[in-house]
Amino acid sequence: MESIQAIKQRFGIIGNDVKLNRAIEKAIQVAPTDISVLVTGESGVGKEAIPKIIHSLSHRKHGKFIAVNCGAIPEGTIDSELFGHEKGSFTGATATRSGYFEEADGGTIFLDEVGELPLTTQVRLLRVLENGEFIKVGSSKVQKTNVRIVAATNVNMFDAIKKERFREDLYYRLSTVEIHLPPLRDRQEDIHLLFRKFAADFAQKYKMPSIRLNEAAVQLLNKYRWAGNIRQLRNVAEQISVLEQQREISAETLRSYLPDIQNNLPAVVGNNRAESDFSNEREILYKVLFDMKGDLNDLKKLTLELMQHGNSQKVQDENQSLIKKIYGDVDEDEVDFESDIVDEDPIEVVHIPQTPKGLTTLPEDKYHFAEEIQEEETLSLQDKELELITKALERNKGKRKAAATELGISERTLYRKIKQYDL
Repeated sequence: MESIQAIKQRFGIIGNDVKLNRAIEKAIQVAPTDISVLVTGESGVGKEAIPKIIHSLSHRKHGKFIAVNCGAIPEGTIDSELFGHEKGSFTGATATRSGYFEEADGGTIFLDEVGELPLTTQVRLLRVLENGEFIKVGSSKVQKTNVRIVAATNVNMFDAIKKERFREDLYYRLSTVEIHLPPLRDRQEDIHLLFRKFAADFAQKYKMPSIRLNEAAVQLLNKYRWAGNIRQLRNVAEQISVLEQQREISAETLRSYLPDIQNNLPAVVGNNRAESDFSNEREILYKVLFDMKGDLNDLKKLTLELMQHGNSQKVQDENQSLIKKIYGDVDEDEVDFESDIVDEDPIEVVHIPQTPKGLTTLPEDKYHFAEEIQEEETLSLQDKELELITKALERNKGKRKAAATELGISERTLYRKIKQYDL
C-alpha cells in the first residue's frame, strides 16, 4: 500500500493538514474494495482528486474512469447520457447510443455534483447501486453493468433530503464511506505552500520570474477566508503573476486582488421572522374589522335616534360627525368622479318616495321600532347609508345642496350616491 506522501506526490496534492491527510488515508483504505464513496466539501477544495486516487489503487485501475458533471447536463438529456437511449426514443435520437454506465462496465464512474441530479434520475441510479441493472431510454430491456460509483457534492445532503430534493435511500447507498475535504480557511499552514506552488507553475508556464510575497502579504493571505478555496487561490496567483511588474508583492497589492466579500455576507432570515410578520398583519386585520363593527353599531344607534327624535340639532351634529368619520374629510378635487359627470344644469329637486325605501310607516309604539333595529343584526352598512340619505333628502324636500350640508358631505358626492342607489 502506497504511503500518503507518495500519493500526494503522484497526484500533485500540496499540504500537510491533519484533516487532509485523514481524507487521503481513507481513500487509500477504501480503494481495494467496491464500496460506494461519497466525497463532500465546499466548491473548489479539490474533491476530484479523491476519485482518481481510489480508481488508481483499485483492482479496476485498468478499466475506464469516467467523470460526469451532473450539474452541467440538462435535465432532459441526463438519463440518456448516463444510461443511453434507443433509436427513435425521442426527437433527435437518430441512432442507438450507449450511456456512461454501459461504457464504464468494469471500471469507475465519478458523479460530480451528484446533489444536482433530478429525482427521476435518482431512482434509476438507486437501481444500479442495488443490483447493477439499468434500462436505456426508450427500451424495455434490462441490462447489467459492473461499475464502481464514487460521487461528490458540495450540497448539504441532509438539508436536501429534508427539502425532498434528494432521496434519503440513495444518500445512504452512496455514502457507505464518506470522505470530507476541509475548506482552505481551515488549512492555514497550507495556504502559503499552495500559493508558492501556483506561482512557480505560472512562472514556468509564462516564462517569467516567480512572484513572492513579503511578510505582511503572507499574513493577509493566511487570514483571508478564501470562499472559493483552492480554485480561488490559484486564480489570484495567476492574475498577480501576469499583471504585476514587480515580482515582490506587498500586502496592499495583494489586497487589490482579493474581493471584499467577507463583511457583506447575506443575512440569514429564519422562519420565525416570516411568522412574526404574518402575526402582525393578522392583528392589523383584526383591528380594522373591529373598527368597522364599531362604526356599524354607531350608525345603527344614530338611525334609531333619527327615527325616535326627528330632525333635532343634536341629531344633525351627530349625523355629520358620523358621516365624516366614515367617509373622511375628502376634498372634492381629490376624488375621481370620472364615472359621475354632472350635467351643466343639474336639477335642484330630486323626487323621492315619501316613505324610506325598505321601511313602512312608523308604528304607534316608538320603542317597538328600536327593538326591530337591534334585532336586525344582519343589516348592512349600505342599507344604513341609504336610509340616512333618504331621510336627509326627505327633510330638505329633495334639495341636494341642503341635504349634503346636513349629511356633512359634498353635493357631488351626494349626487353620486343618488345615482348609485337609484333615488
